[in-house]
Amino acid sequence: MMEVSDAASSPRFRLNVTTPKEGSEDTHFPTLHLESSDPAANNNIPRHDHHHQFHSMNALEILRETVRILRCNSSSFLAVAALLICPVSAVLLSNVLVDQSVAKRLTIRFLLVAKSSGLPLRPFIKHSCHRFAEMAVSSATCFPLFLTLSLLSKAAVVYSVDCTYSRREVDLSKFWGIIRKIWKRVVSTYLWACMVVVGCLVFFCVLLLAVSSTFSVIGFWPELNLYAAMIVALVFSVVFANAIIICNIAIVISVLEDVSGPQALLRSSVLIRGQTQVGLLIYLGSTIGLTFVEGLFEHRVKTLSYGDGSSRIWEGPLLVLMYSFVGLIDLMMSAVFYFSCRSYSSTMEAADGESESILDTIPISTEPAGFQ
Repeated sequence: MMEVSDAASSPRFRLNVTTPKEGSEDTHFPTLHLESSDPAANNNIPRHDHHHQFHSMNALEILRETVRILRCNSSSFLAVAALLICPVSAVLLSNVLVDQSVAKRLTIRFLLVAKSSGLPLRPFIKHSCHRFAEMAVSSATCFPLFLTLSLLSKAAVVYSVDCTYSRREVDLSKFWGIIRKIWKRVVSTYLWACMVVVGCLVFFCVLLLAVSSTFSVIGFWPELNLYAAMIVALVFSVVFANAIIICNIAIVISVLEDVSGPQALLRSSVLIRGQTQVGLLIYLGSTIGLTFVEGLFEHRVKTLSYGDGSSRIWEGPLLVLMYSFVGLIDLMMSAVFYFSCRSYSSTMEAADGESESILDTIPISTEPAGFQ
């Protein structure tokens, strides 16, 4: 057994790595242990039973562990942020690929549908339709970036976290070799995750229109119709957040386990069972951070509401860096959340022999790296 050094671990956090015997095909897998802060209590636990002591991590502990991992292997994570996350962040924040004429036409269509369903065209409804139209156009135009740089950054972060837990150096050549082997299943999982997200949004729109139309036909006041729509939106936001969490963990699973597509999504939903509240808090924190930086960029860079605009020269890149860093922390927290959930359920999985990462078992060819 090996333990992480104090610089990378909490007093209550222990990382055990089981080293395979010589000639064995088994690989090591990082097992997380959160022990009691009472030394006497820990001393009462037999040495050979430590691998059975599991405890889930709350959102704050996951954030702290993420910061420790970042400090332990900062060069690799910052390189991923600079090379892979920053370009996507710059495009998303600036909306440089979004055709505003298309977004305006789509906004008008959404407003007509909302009006026909009985919703009052309040400023909130107009702003929501405009944001939804921009989001739809941006997602469609930026999809090639999401499918390449963004997805590659997710895989790189998961690989780096796995290397940190396994106390291995992040090897770029080995990473490219692994990506060549697992890229198809990662892309497959991502496409299925996109279909789940789109399906949730379509279901929400249909449900919202159905509820609004029903209230309008019955003859309720427009204000009551608006309140009903807000309640539906609030309930849907919780369901949508759960779907996003499942999709994020599914991508981590597709990197670390030999499953993909619907199987990865099903595996994710089973894995986070009992840990949904932690996932929701992580998603809420990340969403607030990203939305805050996006709002700053909208107000300070895209909208000239003060001065002569000369501050855009340095505020724009700074906000892009901030947005990228928050995105990096979000990806790292998803990976740490996966390991926390995996360790929590590893007692039952150990009997089935499913609790090992496959990254070390993938044969790396000496051919030039490239996606398959």
